[in-house]
Amino acid sequence: MKTRKHRMLAKEGCTAKFRQRTLSTFFFLLLLDTTGHRGYMFDLMNTSFVLFLAFAIGMVSGMRSLTAPAVTAWAAHRSWLNLAGTRLAFMGTTAAVAIFAVFAVVELITDKLPRTPSRTAPAGLIARFICGALSGACVGVSTGQTAVYGAILGAAGGIAGAFAGYRWRTGLVKALRVPDFVIALVEDAIAICAGLFIVSRH
Repeated sequence: MKTRKHRMLAKEGCTAKFRQRTLSTFFFLLLLDTTGHRGYMFDLMNTSFVLFLAFAIGMVSGMRSLTAPAVTAWAAHRSWLNLAGTRLAFMGTTAAVAIFAVFAVVELITDKLPRTPSRTAPAGLIARFICGALSGACVGVSTGQTAVYGAILGAAGGIAGAFAGYRWRTGLVKALRVPDFVIALVEDAIAICAGLFIVSRH
C-alpha cells in the first residue's frame, strides 16, 4: 500500500512539475511575442514619423521653395541628417550648402517684389515639386527609408504647401488689412524655423 501510495504521489509530483514547466514555457513565448510586437509597432511608428517629416519638409518648400533644400543641406553638412554613402551625399558638401543658401536668400528677396509670379503658377509649382521631392528624399534616406517614398511625400507636401501658403497669406492680408510685405516676412520666419525644426528631429 505504501509503495502504491508513493508511486501515486510521485506521479502527481511529475504531473505538477510538467504543468509548471508548460505554463512557464507558455508565458515565456507570450513575452517574446509581445516584445516582438512592441518592436514591430515601434518600427512602424518610427517609419510613419519619418514619412510625416518628409511631407512636412515638402510643406516648407511650398512656402519657400529653396528654403527646404537649404536647411536640408545645412542639416546634412552638420550631420543632423546622415546621407553618407548615398546618392544624396552631395547635399552635405560645402558647395551645396553655399549654393542653396544663396538661392534661398535670393528667393526671399524676390518674393517681396510686385512682379514676382504667383507660387501657384506652373513655374512656381514645378520648383516646389522638385525642391520638395529632393528635401523629402533626404529626410527619408537619412533614417534608412527608401528615397522614393520620401520624394513622393516631399513633392506632395510642396504642392500642398504652395496652395495652403498662398491662401493663408492672401487671407491674412485681407483680414488684417496690412501690407503683403508684412505677412511675407512672417511667412519667411515660419518657413525657416519650421525647416530647421524638421531636419533636427532625427
